[in-house]
Amino acid sequence: MTARLLATCSIRPDRHWPLPATKAYDSEKVRQQIKDEGALPVIPSRSNTIKKAYCPKRFYRRRHKIENYFCRIKDWRRIATRYDKLARNFLAATALVGALYWIKL
Repeated sequence: MTARLLATCSIRPDRHWPLPATKAYDSEKVRQQIKDEGALPVIPSRSNTIKKAYCPKRFYRRRHKIENYFCRIKDWRRIATRYDKLARNFLAATALVGALYWIKL
């Protein structure tokens, strides 16, 4: 969740939400930015890192579901090419596609 999204929400999360990412985002600067936004960084350390960072495996294992979702919604041309100029319309389209996949249409 970004700071702008949190500012517009009337309900703020009272706990840290996990934010999974790949090893490419393994840096203290990125981790700190995620913590500042109010989320828990779930980023595995690179193999050549001296100081290993905390990465809960149970959250990281679910990351593939998020990647699979984005792969499936890119089958829809409107979303893959970002036809909508307004962010709210784009979000509505992704929510609609997500709902269609959720009910398996």
